[in-house]
Formats: sequence, C-alpha cells, structure tokens
Amino acid sequence: MTSVAIQNVRKVYGDVETIKGVSVEVPEGAFVVLVGPSGCGKSTLLRMIAGLEDISGGVIRIGGKVINDVEPKNRDIAMVFQNYALYPHMTIAENMGFSLKLAKRPKAEIETRVADAARILGLTDYLKRYPKQLSGGQRQRVAMGRAIVRDPKVYLFDEPLSNLDAKLRVQMRAELKDIHTRFRTTTVYVTHDQIEAMTMADQIVVMRDGVIEQVGTPLDIYDYPANVFVASFIGSPAMNFFDGTVSEDGRAVLTADGIALPLPESVKPAAGLAVRYGIRPEKLFLADSEAGSIAMSVKSVEPTGSETFIKGVLGSQQISVQLRERASVAPGDTLSLRYAIADAHLFDARTEAAIR
Repeated sequence: MTSVAIQNVRKVYGDVETIKGVSVEVPEGAFVVLVGPSGCGKSTLLRMIAGLEDISGGVIRIGGKVINDVEPKNRDIAMVFQNYALYPHMTIAENMGFSLKLAKRPKAEIETRVADAARILGLTDYLKRYPKQLSGGQRQRVAMGRAIVRDPKVYLFDEPLSNLDAKLRVQMRAELKDIHTRFRTTTVYVTHDQIEAMTMADQIVVMRDGVIEQVGTPLDIYDYPANVFVASFIGSPAMNFFDGTVSEDGRAVLTADGIALPLPESVKPAAGLAVRYGIRPEKLFLADSEAGSIAMSVKSVEPTGSETFIKGVLGSQQISVQLRERASVAPGDTLSLRYAIADAHLFDARTEAAIR
C-alpha cells in the first residue's frame, strides 16, 4: 500500500490561481474523497496527482517519492474517468487488458487478470461484447475493471458515477466500497455529490475556490463543521441558518423577528456578537405542546413514504424540516417544533467560522 502526500500545491492558469497552496495527506490504503461545488479545483488537483496537469508550485509524493516531473505512465496509478473512455472498436476483454498489452505482459497473464477482474465486477458474460452493447452501469464497471487489472499503487476516480441514474449510483457506490475493502488500495475519489462523499469516504476533503475548508471523517465533518460553507454543503437537506445577535446574558441568540434561540451550555460567545445559528432539518421534531417550542408556518410538504420533507417559514426565515415519519401536514398549517439545544451550531457572522 502507498500513501499520497500533497504539500503546498498550486496551479496557475495565466493570471488565475485555481489551486491555492493545498496540502493534504492520503494515508496508505485509505479511501479519501475530494468534495466541493463545481469549479472548486478538486478535479484539477486529481489530474495533477495523475500527471495530466502540470504543477505550478509545491510537491506531490506517491509512496514517499516526488513525482512532480514523472510521466503519468510511470506513476503507477490508475484513473477512472466520468465518461468511461472506452475504445469502441475493442471488445470488453480487450479494453480491460489494453494497458497490460501495452506493457507487453504475457498473454496468459493478461487473460487471467481480465478474467479475475470480470468475475469481481460481474462482467464475465460480457467479455466478448463491445461497449455500445452495454448499459451505462456496465460500461462504468468495464472502466473500473481496466483499472483493477493494472494492480496500481493508487486509484484515482474523477466523478465516475455522475452519468448514471440514481438507482445505479447507489448500487455502484456499494460496489466501489466492496472493491476497496477487498484490495485496500489507496484511493482518491472526486465528486460534487456530498452523499457519495459521506457514504464512501474514510476521510473527506472539503474544497472551495481552490482551498481546503476542512478535512476529517464523514461524521466529524457532519457533527463539527468548521464554518458556514461546510455546514451548508455537507448534509441533505442543507442546514437551516438563523441570523441574529447573542443576548446580553449570553444564553440565547435573538433574531430580528424577536425569536430567542437557546445556546448550548458549552458555547459562550460574547454578548451582542452577530452570529448565524444553525439547525439541521433532521434535528427538528414535532413538539407535543407549544411550551418551549418554535412555530413554523408550512409552505409545502413532500412525503416520500418513509419520510416527510416540510418547507416553511419561521418568522421571516425560510426553513426545512425532515421528519422520519409520515405526518398529516398541509400548506397553511402551523407546526410547533422542538430540538435538542446540544444539536445547535453557532457561527461568527463576520468570519463564518464555527464558535465552539
């Protein structure tokens, strides 16, 4: 197994700096996901690891070796792209074994490796077919199989599931995790889908505008977001935010509508500080009575069977609620909601950094 070390890496296109001194460690055998909105630099960083983009500054190491000037073919990595990148005139077996053929491996070895990868990925019955004869999910398996047969030191995935429908994405997420569990090969995976990041990663790297906002395990980032951006990006539906100021006694946040939102005992911000108060939609519940609750005016209801998504207004603030139950609620209703104060998050309104 091999680690990947990225140290103060920069990428400049003309006068525009797209990667701004990024540093992150990918431990041996880890599944690390780079996540962030489109244009944040995550795919560029992945391509720099692969050698498909030049590095403007900093150092990248694979297995302790500096690879800044090493040709992509000599980095011992395998990359899986969003668009599969299969050769249409080759059979599935030929596509999967092509890199081994270029490396002049014995024919028997190529056939054995391709057969092994096909068995793992459920492609054994399709080896004589051509890409156009396969579905999108099957083609993505072929692209993964082409990477597996190489037995590289590092796997790189660039949004490999974004072209698949929702059901296939869920299935392929599970298959990718199974493959990683089987081989424990160091993996760097890029996505803009925070659900993929949360369900697949050992460690998440949240990026925005060419910088890293936070690094941590999925649950650490979910439970302890470093700032407003991370709190709003990680979690679906997105976190609710209420703008206000800390009360004189420091025990609550007062919104412009006069609503008092209590603060956790562990948080002691300065009185009068402008803050943003966050509550995740799934941390809001129906209250048994109005006492100690907050009132929301319902605007829309989206039942999914196992859950109910409700959007409404609290004072002048639009909020979302995710109930883990079926609820008899209709637009125009007023709901009394409760939540555990310990589940509240507080952020400085000026810096947007979390206040612990």
